[in-house]
Amino acid sequence: MRCSYFDAGTCRSCTHMGRPYGEQLAGKQLHCQTLLAGHTELEWLEPVASQESGFRNKAKMVIGGTAQNPTIGILDADGHGVDLRKCGVCSPGLRAVFPVLATYIRRLRLTPYDVPKRTGELKHVIITESPTGAVMLRLVLRSEQTLPRIRKHLADLLADLPQVKVVSVNLLPEHKAVLEGDREILLTEQSTLEMRVNDINLHLRPQSFFQTNTGMAAALYRQGREWVNELAPASVWDLYCGVGGFALHSAAPSRTVTGIETSSEAIVSARLSSDEAGLAGMEFQAGDATAFALAAERSPDLVIVNPPRRGIGKELCGWLESSDVQHVVYSSCNAQSLARDLAALPSFTARRARVLDMFPQTTHYEVMVLLERTA
Repeated sequence: MRCSYFDAGTCRSCTHMGRPYGEQLAGKQLHCQTLLAGHTELEWLEPVASQESGFRNKAKMVIGGTAQNPTIGILDADGHGVDLRKCGVCSPGLRAVFPVLATYIRRLRLTPYDVPKRTGELKHVIITESPTGAVMLRLVLRSEQTLPRIRKHLADLLADLPQVKVVSVNLLPEHKAVLEGDREILLTEQSTLEMRVNDINLHLRPQSFFQTNTGMAAALYRQGREWVNELAPASVWDLYCGVGGFALHSAAPSRTVTGIETSSEAIVSARLSSDEAGLAGMEFQAGDATAFALAAERSPDLVIVNPPRRGIGKELCGWLESSDVQHVVYSSCNAQSLARDLAALPSFTARRARVLDMFPQTTHYEVMVLLERTA
């Protein structure tokens, strides 16, 4: 894949841009195998390739420039906006939204936030596209000052972008390097974006996490389902369950599945998906994964963990070591923290691993490992 922004030095976010894709994928496989080289009984499955371009279902863009000439993209070293509305890793559906959104910003005179001066209102836009082409649009604002204007002209935006089904405003009053704040104001009657993944309808609320590559997310959940069904556990915990992707794919007759996630919004979404699918034996709770495990009276047969980049940590590793859990399916977006966690689980043997290229054109990837208790 070639990118004019990368070639011009305008954006270097995709550090592998321009490298042959086969070389990228082989490099990620080698990197992961090297980190886990001490696990000599590990069987490496073929890595799962992504499409090279247009794979991102989510765009997290900084709004810069002026209300009359807004940029949609990133900031340069001086804090000024750089326009990336033709970014090739974004899906065609996302790219179709950007020019209409720029027109909307001009029409409503939404002043972009000026980072060096700490003035202005519109900080970011976060846009997510479902496999059906439906879109969720979130506007990250400094305050509620422009909210009445946005509400007044919302119908115009929806007329120009009929694929947009969910719109919300997120408030981020602080001047700090984060993407969004805690408070979300829903502006549309529809509150969730339906994401059809394999045979499951997942529901995303505005602040819910979902993988940025729908095709790879589907492959991830299929691999998890395959390993779980092969082992046929009677009970499963999905820790860090998000909107329930692994948990819902693990459902089966006579099997209990419990999903734990800190985000209460994600839990609402997971329950909705489970109810719609008529799945039995499913339970979802909002809470901390480690605290839940430590407080539980009994352990399940199998645990799925899909933690953030920091990994599951010493405390949860210690609980797994002392528990009766027989198998762990570990999905990681950071092979370094994965390697550290596996070293803290000497009672388990890593049996199988698979790299899934969730993030083409970058050094990042997802890896899944199946662990079996052997001590």
